Amino acid sequence: MGLACCKEPSHVMERNRNPAPEMYSRKPEPDVPKSERAGNVTSTVKFKNQDFVQLRDHCLNHGVLFQDETFPVNLSSIGPLPFLEKPYRPVIEWRRPTEILSYQSPLLIVDSVSRFDILQGPIGDCWVLAALGSLTLQPRFLENVIPRDQGFQHNYAGIFHFRFWYLGDWLDVVIDDRLPFLNGEYLSVHPRSRNEFWPPLLEKAYAKLHGSYQKLHMGYISEALVDFTGGVQISLNLPRPSSYLFEVVKAAAKSGCLMGCVTPPVENNIYEKNGIVQGHAYTVVETAEVPYMGMKERLIRLWNPYGHKEWIGAWSDRSTEWDRVPKQYKKYLYEDKDNGEFWMSYEDFQEHFLFLHVCNNVPTFLDFEVQRSNMWSVQTHVDRWVQGLSPEGAFSRNPRYLIQVQEPDMKNSNVVVSLTQKLVNDTRSPQPPEPPGIRFVILKDRTTVYNKGFIKQRDVTGIFQLRPGTYTIIPEISQGGQESEFILRIFLKNQNNYRAPNTELSPVVTEHSPMYSEVGPNKEAGTYRQVMPKWNQDNSYENIFLRYANQASYLDASQLQGILNEIVQKDLMASRGSGDGFSFDSCRSLLALMDASNNGRLTLQEFEKLWRNLYKYKDIFEREDENNSGFLYISNLRRVTEQEGLFINDTTLQLMTVRYGDSLMRISFPDFVCCMVRLKTMAKAFRNLSADGRGIYFTEDQWMTMTMYC
Repeated sequence: MGLACCKEPSHVMERNRNPAPEMYSRKPEPDVPKSERAGNVTSTVKFKNQDFVQLRDHCLNHGVLFQDETFPVNLSSIGPLPFLEKPYRPVIEWRRPTEILSYQSPLLIVDSVSRFDILQGPIGDCWVLAALGSLTLQPRFLENVIPRDQGFQHNYAGIFHFRFWYLGDWLDVVIDDRLPFLNGEYLSVHPRSRNEFWPPLLEKAYAKLHGSYQKLHMGYISEALVDFTGGVQISLNLPRPSSYLFEVVKAAAKSGCLMGCVTPPVENNIYEKNGIVQGHAYTVVETAEVPYMGMKERLIRLWNPYGHKEWIGAWSDRSTEWDRVPKQYKKYLYEDKDNGEFWMSYEDFQEHFLFLHVCNNVPTFLDFEVQRSNMWSVQTHVDRWVQGLSPEGAFSRNPRYLIQVQEPDMKNSNVVVSLTQKLVNDTRSPQPPEPPGIRFVILKDRTTVYNKGFIKQRDVTGIFQLRPGTYTIIPEISQGGQESEFILRIFLKNQNNYRAPNTELSPVVTEHSPMYSEVGPNKEAGTYRQVMPKWNQDNSYENIFLRYANQASYLDASQLQGILNEIVQKDLMASRGSGDGFSFDSCRSLLALMDASNNGRLTLQEFEKLWRNLYKYKDIFEREDENNSGFLYISNLRRVTEQEGLFINDTTLQLMTVRYGDSLMRISFPDFVCCMVRLKTMAKAFRNLSADGRGIYFTEDQWMTMTMYC
């Protein structure tokens, strides 16, 4: 379901942000023996047995740039793309970013990773890029895919690496940075910012994982979502929706799920007159509900990987519907930019799109209209099917797995079963053979509870509302299938923090994720549960804004100081003893840096940006402050700035420590936040104001405004 193959043609409002075709692209054989598997994102399996650190250090020691012989710069890595066939036989050039740019220095990431960095190229991999657009909205997943220990300015050796989940393991895929060009233009995805290269490099790593760029030309967004998260996904049929579909979407957006959608497939991708592209994949960004003509209008926001070409119907940019909603809603939600992103009504969304795909490490998207706290546990089983058995023999000899459903009176679905088969990656064939059909059967005692036909896809997922009892789950492959490996994951919803025995939670837990902490005696077994920081449990930035703004539409420095000290600083220092809070002068400085209108106040939209920075820098501070002293030092500051893509010289670092540290050169959390917000703001201002990337010309008024207010 949801096959997409679209290439870019050559010619107080309730708002839920998603924190955020006909040919099938087969997944690879990683060639990883079972005994060598590592399985988690901090100890990955080395794809093609390539070790990033060893290869990079070898290149640095010998003064050479890395050349990846396992993914060579020739047509074998490109594959037989349809637009490269005779009689044209165009010449493919491979260029490194340092060769592409003549007057700028390349960067892996400029400012931060964003969906707007992506512009789809000639290859029809919208299914990959739409999933990637959703990934950029969720830092906890993004950190797993894009490691921080790489770039163009520090230890550059022409080598990069990215991580993807495959059949229970996180694979580390190493590439060189030579990118394919056709007739002087990117053959692959190209970045909106000329000197930012994370999109084409990540795409190259994903192409290598599959075997070639051609293997990305058409595919399923559902598979890309799983590959980028290691999570479980469901596909919802929009023409035949359930009554609670919008509630699922709202729950998914609030719980940080990745979401994408696809339009109905066509032989050749075409634009409808309304601006929607057929046979194409889009990112689902967020949902909202707004007052409209005496009713509540349900809206959904989408993004097109083309980076332009938007819906032109109701609720689109410049539509008259926006003139009939309260001004504060329009100011908060409405944008008129040709960047591929647009709003549309939920009803139009159902009419023009075929499938909605939702993915998370656990199925939180099913936790809507829930009054009691729930937690999902997961059982993971990696096993093999037996080859050459009759259907009767296969049924009797296939592996069987028991689950115990104990919680009664579940209002919503309480069991999710996900079965994934390992596919053969035939690099000799441009169109690999159709996969064998797979399914799973659910029994209770000797009664069949669930038994549907075989589905010829990599992943099969089912959602169930099962009564208490013991159930048997039997994964099956069709008779023509070969002996092959599979992974079965069974997610169980448990109320009141009940945990089923011998289970563990999310297979995707970042080492320093702010959303998770280790609990219980089973630390070595990797048992986790979701734990929200206190300052973010019942304190959405909208609620905090309204509470401290006293129902006004802005915050002043005094109100901002109350938020920072009474919510953020208080929670941080709870485990670190007492500590100095945010001074009034610090709050005025932060306000000025975020005050785009230069009026001495923060709007809700400006406060949202500051709140996101606070969340990020609080997590960084806690991670760097290993001894819970409440302070960081110049060594921490150097590491943090490099991770943020800002390579500051030693003199500037020393001055920053003098400016923001105490007499012992220690930096408290309030000063750390002020330092990092100013540093990022000034770096961004330089890039925006510099015409050549080397210097800036100021008028006297610009200079005085910059120095005296910010």
